[in-house]
Amino acid sequence: MRMKRDEYYLSVLEAVRGRSTCNRGESGAIIVKEGRIIATGYVGAPTGMPHCDEIGHLFKTSTMVGEDITTHCVRTVHAELNAILQAARFGINILGGIMYCTMTPCYECAKAIVNVGIVKVIAVYPYQEQERTISLFRARKIPFNIIYPEKRLYQ
Repeated sequence: MRMKRDEYYLSVLEAVRGRSTCNRGESGAIIVKEGRIIATGYVGAPTGMPHCDEIGHLFKTSTMVGEDITTHCVRTVHAELNAILQAARFGINILGGIMYCTMTPCYECAKAIVNVGIVKVIAVYPYQEQERTISLFRARKIPFNIIYPEKRLYQ
């Protein structure tokens, strides 16, 4: 039996996620337009730079709104931004595209998604800090769906 489109995109997303080079993120993103996958991205260091898998993490501790203290690896580029950058690098028009991603995009990636004209976002899992992202998508009337609403802990 033939896979439905969403099942196909999600299986490709899982394969893309498997290329991640930071075991804290392990996220993937794909951009689909007119029924075709036109760009992919995964969590990884900038091109030509060493990966977390090779030399370890580069941590940054931040205080979030409400005084929550978080620690993130900042060596890597997020999957969503990497998919957008891949399209830009190869001159691919993503205006009007749909983004599939492993988790709700962070707020920084969400701003980039809005600015490049992605019209819908589908995440497999929610992200623990997703409130600003969801508010931004609502304000810009970008449909946003989460397939599995139970939170998956980000390592």
